[in-house]
Amino acid sequence: MQQIFLFLYRLRAFILFLILELLALGIIFTHNSPQGAVYFNSSNKFTGRLLSSKNNFVSYFTLYSANQALAEKNASLLNRLDRMTPVVDSAYIALDSTLSNNFNFWSARVINNSINLSQNFITLDKGKLDGVVEGMGVFNEQGIIGRVKGTSNHFSSVISLLHTDLLISSKIKTTEVFGSIKWDGIDSSEAKLLYVPRHVMVEPGQEIVTSGYNAVFPEGIPVGKVKEVSYGNETNYLDITISLGADFSKLNFVYLVKNDLREEMDSLEIEMVNPSQ
Repeated sequence: MQQIFLFLYRLRAFILFLILELLALGIIFTHNSPQGAVYFNSSNKFTGRLLSSKNNFVSYFTLYSANQALAEKNASLLNRLDRMTPVVDSAYIALDSTLSNNFNFWSARVINNSINLSQNFITLDKGKLDGVVEGMGVFNEQGIIGRVKGTSNHFSSVISLLHTDLLISSKIKTTEVFGSIKWDGIDSSEAKLLYVPRHVMVEPGQEIVTSGYNAVFPEGIPVGKVKEVSYGNETNYLDITISLGADFSKLNFVYLVKNDLREEMDSLEIEMVNPSQ
């Protein structure tokens, strides 16, 4: 402590100078409007930059929790929207109004993803304990991602749309002509729209959405847009290439969708295929 006092004593003249200098500056800024305005603006600018830098630094480390909360909120809103959206066919409502709100939505985070194989898979951080079951559809705000293949208590494995064995029932939004989306294993940003008859007029730029026919995805979820159309080698169908809406190289948060009536629909269709059973 004595050394500190001795040090301050040796600097007494410099410390007195600083005190008097600050006092003089304070009197100048207080009693002179031009100088006061300059000081006020400069100090506000400096403080603003300092606070902005601090906020950016803190925000960077809270992005994950913010994105996760936003994804969960969006899933909740999707559930509410699905229940509020009326079905166009009023006769359909009269028969069974519950069919208009049989989809439920969850949010999940992608923790593993591949795009360089012919059969790609994705791993999510939600599993059986979160309500995830095999067969649920997976999508994000850009488009279709895939379908749940298997689950554990805390994780689930998803067949990516970039899988040469996966078919997604889709349609051309403007014409209601439907077909199936299948990846050809070449470009992760493109896929094929199959089984569209040759007589159908298809133009580049037309939007492709889910058809709702396979009981996995609700109708109208984006898939992509038509990129190229040709007659190809098929006798009955067009060769249609689409640009996928989802960027599979940048997957982060996704949504899971479950059709609560899927088992009932599947069992009925099996009975129709095998009427003798």
